[in-house]
Order: sequence, then C-alpha cells, then structure tokens
Amino acid sequence: MTNKINGNSADYDVLIVGAGFAGLYQLKKLRDLGYNVTLVDAAPDIGGVWQWNCYPGARVDSIGAIYQYSDPELWKGWDYSEKFPDHTELREYFDYVDSKWDLRKDCTFNTRVTGATFDEDTNTWSVATDDGKTTTCRWFILCTGFAAKPVVPDFDGKDSFKGIATHTGLWPQEGIDMKGKRIGVIGTGASAVQVIQEASKEAAQVTVFQRTPNLTIPMRQKKISKDENAKLKEENYQAWLDARENNFAGFEFDFYPKAAADCTPEEREAVFREVWETGAFNWWLGNFNDVLANPESNLAQYNFWRDETRKRIKDPALHEVLAPTAPPHPYGVKRPCLEQWFYECFNQNNVELVDLKREPIERITKEGLIAGDREFEFDILVYATGFDAVSGGLVQIDAKGTDGRNLAAHWKDGIKTHLGMASPGFPNLLFLYGPQSPSGFCNGPTCAELQGDWMIRFIQDMTDRDVARAEVTEEAAEAWAKGTHDIINGTLFPQANSWYLGANIPGKKREVLVYPGGLPSYLEIVNTNREDGYPGFEFERAAALT
Repeated sequence: MTNKINGNSADYDVLIVGAGFAGLYQLKKLRDLGYNVTLVDAAPDIGGVWQWNCYPGARVDSIGAIYQYSDPELWKGWDYSEKFPDHTELREYFDYVDSKWDLRKDCTFNTRVTGATFDEDTNTWSVATDDGKTTTCRWFILCTGFAAKPVVPDFDGKDSFKGIATHTGLWPQEGIDMKGKRIGVIGTGASAVQVIQEASKEAAQVTVFQRTPNLTIPMRQKKISKDENAKLKEENYQAWLDARENNFAGFEFDFYPKAAADCTPEEREAVFREVWETGAFNWWLGNFNDVLANPESNLAQYNFWRDETRKRIKDPALHEVLAPTAPPHPYGVKRPCLEQWFYECFNQNNVELVDLKREPIERITKEGLIAGDREFEFDILVYATGFDAVSGGLVQIDAKGTDGRNLAAHWKDGIKTHLGMASPGFPNLLFLYGPQSPSGFCNGPTCAELQGDWMIRFIQDMTDRDVARAEVTEEAAEAWAKGTHDIINGTLFPQANSWYLGANIPGKKREVLVYPGGLPSYLEIVNTNREDGYPGFEFERAAALT
C-alpha cells in the first residue's frame, strides 16, 4: 500500500501501538480511508487486555451486548454465551472480528515498542522496537489501554520464593494448576476477586491478604441461549448501542434521574432495592444521580450495600473486615468490581482472610511469606496488586518530544493533555483511552469507537488541509487539566486513595487521571472543538517545508 499523506516519505502514514478494541478500530477505519497503517503489539495476538488477562475467572464486567463493536455486520452474526463473557469467549470474539475485518495481516506481534523520537525536519516519528528495528511514520497513535503496566510492590525477599509466583496481568498462557494447592493471593481488586472465586473451588487452601475491603457488586451472571440472544438483538441491541453516547459511562444505562437527597426514606429504599436486584455496574453508575457527590446519599448507599453483603457472611468476626460498619471510603470512589460467590468463599474451611491492617506483610520467604507474627507456606503466590493505571502504559514507552524529554519526564509534576488525546511537545502523537479522557469511567468499546471516531476525523482533516504537523499548546493543556481537576473536586473521589488518582503508585503525583464529567459532556466538548477548527492546536502546513 502506498502512503496517502502527500509528501510522506515515512514508512507508514500511521503506526498504532496496541491491538485491543481501540487500536484495531483505528487500524480498520484508517485503512478503509486509504491510509498506509501498521499496528505493533507486545502480545502474541490481537485482543489487547484479553491476551494478557487469562487468569482463572477472568471475565468482562460490562454486559456482552455492548462489550463489542457496534457495527451491525459484526453483532448480528455473533453470540456470547453468557451475560458477562469470560476471556476465552472474548478471544473467540476477536477471532471473529478478524474473520470479517482481516486485521492480523497488518499487525506485528510479540514486538514491544520501546521508544520513539520526532524528527522536526521531516515531521515524522522514528519508532524503535525491541527487535532492534526502527520504523518511521507520520502519525504515531498509542492505544495501550488503562491497565498495560502491572505493578508488584517491592516486598523484601520477593525473588526468594521457590514456588510459582505471578501477577494476575501476567498469568502464564498455559495456565496454572490450582487443584489441591496452597495459594496466597495478595490484594482484593477485580482480578483477585475472580481468582479467589475459582481457586476456592479446587485449592487445598486459599489465603487472601486484604489491605482495603473491595465494596463489590453482585454480577447477576447468567447463561444466554441462542434464542435469548436472537430476542435481545431484535428488541434491545440497537437501542442499547445507540444509547451509549448519551449515558455517563457509555453503558446501556445511566444514573437514576433523581437525587437520593430528594427522596423520602421509603422511596430511597425502594430504588436501592430495585437497582440492587439488577446488580452489576447499575448499582454504581445507574443509581441515584447524587451518590458520588452527596456524602449523605453516598452513606445511605453504602449502608444498604453493607447490610445486604453481611447477610452472606456467616462468621460475624469477618463482618468488620469485609463489610465494616463505617465505610473505608465513600462508596464507588474506588472502582468496585463484580462478583458471583466471593463472600461465600469465606464461609469455606479452605479460605482464610488476613487483614493487612492488623498483620502487615513483613517479607516474602522461600516457602511463602511472613505477615504479622505468622509464617505462611504456599505453592502458588498470586500478586493481584494492580496496575500503573491509565498513564502507565504510555510512559513506559520512551517517546521523546521536541525538547528531548519523554512523556514520563513531561508528566512527572502533573499530566497535561488537550482533550485527553494529545500533549504539548509531542507533535503528531495521539493517544486513545488515555489520561484525562473518559477511559476509566467508560465502557471500553464505547470509548474506542466514539473517542476513536474523533481521532480518525482529526487525521483526515489534517490530511485534507495538507497539515504536516499538529501540536497542542501549553495553554490548552493547562486549561484542560484545570477543568478536569475542577470537576473531580466537586465529587467524593478525592476522599480515597485510588488508581483513579494515581495514589496506588509510590512517587506518582496524586491527581485525577480520567475525565470525570461523563461521556456526553466529553463528546460535546471534543466535537465542538472540531467544529471550531481545533482550538488548542498549532499547525504547520506541508507547503512550509518546501
């Protein structure tokens, strides 16, 4: 394929990093427009996070109906077998997408992008990979996702353990046999909950090390037959997919159109009950519209959650550890996860919970670990310790801007982007599902398409106008960062140390990492930006190079 961009002497018009929903969407749409595009991914195949997330129980927490591309030519021919599909079905889905879109032919796998430099004479990026090769491109698009950089705390003795040790995000593709094994799980985030549920069914012993209780939500999982899928498609699919851009987090539902503070106790209880029985993220982002901003409404939501959750925990001594009387933080300001039989696990004789507030981990040993004054022995040690979220996948690439500093250096004292898609000093570099975009508050495929469409139109507009270089101004980035911070400061989110604020990474600046104003607000802003000629960007036409 020849390059579409006039005067483009680069190897490619566009080089994309990341073969998840966002990267593959860019590849398909830009290729259809005639651009010479290539995609690089460190994983062995397409699927993004679903190539890495293969631990037992790994499954999506959005319903399958909207956890896919909205193209009718795709969804009309695809059925998920469960309401919330697991990682094996998601890999099958990406295989299906490739059978329709023929994506793999333009992808390079098992290859990690390590760095990039911008050539101001040619307005191109030179992109280096770990195989020693360098590739040039006019547009450099990073679709690394929000959970591309697993983090394991630097425990004393971490390298001494002689059993199997793995982070959930780096689970061996061949799997790990847990039957009859002694398993230690450090952490109680989403991946921990899923691993614990599965391990509890077959392990000899599962020991869970909890720092903060996860205020989980019942998944309400169920199988979906072919007939049920057909009915859902006929009656709901298109409406659900069309509704995504109008709902706060890009789901098929939105907040309840009333504040808890405006309800009688009886009304409030009735709505809580209805949403609770629906389960899933409806309890989080389909609840009263003031629960994330009003402390009293939030506390009422927490109290309902606590009381319902305690009904499932037989040992009263565990009530204060798993569902404490007073909330450990406002409900929902740390990302809750969906569970199926998580609390029932702790009713089993083979599952033990260790409260790290009382018995902190002292060090890892050859046989297991020491927490408090107790020594534990394991065959398998699972680090469910999270990620350097949102920005981590971007800053681990040594992409140097026009001043010779990389993104990590530029963002050390605070992330600055414009529209959550570009940063000053990095011309012709764009990122999807990244910092100060809806990302962590948005259904992934929704963001991949709706944010992705803006990016595709931007590149097309630059091509049509013969723009060789587009760069964000410092003033625009500072204004966007301030606006993002102002929104979050009007909510309860700053009251918790969450990955939304980068607080899980030592030394990382504590600041909001995602745009918290909701997807409809975000789309209105970015689409108006395009209509107004892209204020906040500076351009250099190709003619200026001659």
